[in-house]
Amino acid sequence: MDADGTLLGVVSRADLLKVFLRTDDDLAAEVRREVVERLFPLSRRDITVEVTHGVVTLRGRNRDPHLIPVATRLARAVEGVVGVHSRLEGPASP
Repeated sequence: MDADGTLLGVVSRADLLKVFLRTDDDLAAEVRREVVERLFPLSRRDITVEVTHGVVTLRGRNRDPHLIPVATRLARAVEGVVGVHSRLEGPASP
């Protein structure tokens, strides 16, 4: 409703729940594109994204360990993701 009380639209239960109806493959593709490729352009091939029942698991090594918590937060923010397990690691020790 707007300030005058005029109905502008209706939100149904289906509208609210459809973000949770995305397939695991769709979620994985979005996390790869929006999180992994943007944050880790140089090491994106070393990072895997698996999604099972809406729960994302990130695995692999990257060059900047400070970006690991950022990747976790960004993956969690993808619509339809219900949880994130981060198994990301920084660079291997020499």
